[in-house]
Amino acid sequence: MEQTEIFLEMDAGHISNIFGQFDIYVKKLERQLHVTITDRNGNIRIAGSPHAARQAESILKQLLELSKRGNQIQEQNVDYAIAMSMEEKEDALLEIDGDLICHTMSGKPIKPKTLGQKQYIDAIRDNMIVFGLGPAGTGKTYLAMAMAITAFKNNEVERIILTRPAIEAGEKLGFLPGDLQSKVDPYLRPLYDALYQIMGAESFAKNMEKGLIEVAPLAYMRGRTLDNAYIILDEAQNTTPAQMKMFLTRIGFGSKVVITGDSSQKDLAPGATSGLDVAIRVLSKVDDIAFCHLTSRDVVRHPLVQKIVKAYEDYEAREQRRAIKTRDKGKKHTRG
Repeated sequence: MEQTEIFLEMDAGHISNIFGQFDIYVKKLERQLHVTITDRNGNIRIAGSPHAARQAESILKQLLELSKRGNQIQEQNVDYAIAMSMEEKEDALLEIDGDLICHTMSGKPIKPKTLGQKQYIDAIRDNMIVFGLGPAGTGKTYLAMAMAITAFKNNEVERIILTRPAIEAGEKLGFLPGDLQSKVDPYLRPLYDALYQIMGAESFAKNMEKGLIEVAPLAYMRGRTLDNAYIILDEAQNTTPAQMKMFLTRIGFGSKVVITGDSSQKDLAPGATSGLDVAIRVLSKVDDIAFCHLTSRDVVRHPLVQKIVKAYEDYEAREQRRAIKTRDKGKKHTRG
């Protein structure tokens, strides 16, 4: 097999960032692309088949540019760069990195980390209502929160309203201590966590006290009209069709809405219809409503989470095919 060598030059500081601790990132590149990468005092040598060597070169150049922009290279960056190179989508990392939403209180930049997340952010900017659909770990809620807080700070909206259905995930609300608010607070905790991280506890408490930020269960939305607000409905797969219709008809002038959900993680009673599933069918052709479907490829948590999500997706697809085959056999037997 034909072999080739490609050489790159890098500063020592960027090499330690790109190669990772104990060279873990570059070893992953070598395994995935079947190349050999060595460093001789900043002179990087890539050896392998011509195609694989060029892929490795492209990935290293993207990671180098990210490092030069001040980014701390993470395993997710390396994994995604490899995945995109397999699809011959060069410079995907650099395109994504250019879209800064805001900074956390600690100064960490919040940006989309995948093309799917970039499309999601663009859809939120361009549409009045956006459905962010996909598995856990794809950043649906967190990115929506970042967009909401940015719009609030820029005076594009007067308030932020965050809501989710208080549906028990195998546990009963009645067994939780305290009054109703105390009982539903655990269900809203992920929303609080994101607010604290992006806005800061003090600023959040001050705006909450003024009524400019509201975190409440979906049932509290009934009978209201929500003007000039940024509204996020989280865990929408746990709404009933009636709840979803009620929520969508609350929206007033000057408002923007993001609805997030994962149809594979419903906590509704067996046989109950999800309001999210109905809304997707009913609203698919309505103008100014966008549907963004994130996948296991957009998972930005620990790499193992991405593998778990993918394994479940494959399992559910196999089960669905098996059910269809069983149903078709039953129809043939009935006709026979």
